[in-house]
Amino acid sequence: MEFCTNIDSIPWAPHPVAEGVEIRPLVTKKDHGLDVTCVLVKVPAGIEVPEHIHETQADILYPLQGRAEMYIEGAGNLELKPGVVVRVPIGVKHRIFNVAEDLLLYDVFQPATI
Repeated sequence: MEFCTNIDSIPWAPHPVAEGVEIRPLVTKKDHGLDVTCVLVKVPAGIEVPEHIHETQADILYPLQGRAEMYIEGAGNLELKPGVVVRVPIGVKHRIFNVAEDLLLYDVFQPATI
């Protein structure tokens, strides 16, 4: 098992539900045996991540760059920007919209999704 990986060796892949969005899986249950999934998510300006729910995972997002808005059911709209940490509880609707600057997110799912 590798304990350190250069992320440049991990390819970007299409997001499973958001057209035009890419993900780079950094840590997965399948590859690392941990019950957590950590991914980078690239959302280009003008693209949205449609409303969705994670039925069995909490979702923790940390923007590394860019600016956008996020809707979380029960909390309303909030600004996504570097320095903000967002926690979406299991089973809560959420979406990303009004992506004004290319967004790069560090996204953690627990328990693992992949």
